[in-house]
Amino acid sequence: MSELDIYKRQGMGASVGMGRAPALIIVDFVVGFTDPAHFGGGNIKEAIGKTVHLLAHARKKGWPVAHTRVVYADDASDAGGFTRKAPSLLKLTETSPLSQIVPELQPASGEFVIRKRNASAFFGTELAGWLQWRGADTALITGCTTSGCVRASVVDSISHNFRTIVVTDCVGDRAMGPHEASLFDMGQKYADLMSSEEIMAG
Repeated sequence: MSELDIYKRQGMGASVGMGRAPALIIVDFVVGFTDPAHFGGGNIKEAIGKTVHLLAHARKKGWPVAHTRVVYADDASDAGGFTRKAPSLLKLTETSPLSQIVPELQPASGEFVIRKRNASAFFGTELAGWLQWRGADTALITGCTTSGCVRASVVDSISHNFRTIVVTDCVGDRAMGPHEASLFDMGQKYADLMSSEEIMAG
């Protein structure tokens, strides 16, 4: 019996489907995650390239768009448990070049820029309320890393009862093993997996 068969026999992997009002969430595509010397590597740059096209599509459609950045105070006074495990994240301060959204995905007027200090785009932020206010029923999740902040955001998205879709070619990780494993697991338990082409063709 294959691993996929185990999940199927247990009733996993059902489709949530696209709702009538999607929103695009771009998680942590900042400069520091494009550089393997800091937080990058793997397929993150390729995922950014694909997200450029999806962002243009979302803007054309008038979908709500939210971007996230990890931002800590210069004196680390707001540091928490996340930085105990990954203290190098404290480099991501408001003015640090590493914490700035990549030029290719610069937010436009009316797009929500969220500063967060934990993995999830939802935890301790106004994202869920903002999406509800904008009438969104579906969260299209892009960004990095697949096994970290993307996955945490996906779990919290479904916890807020949004239909949740991971855009498979618009998420990236510094290592491909965690990337692939996380996509498989999210697809079985939390979200639909769709490519950017599938979404733009819908």
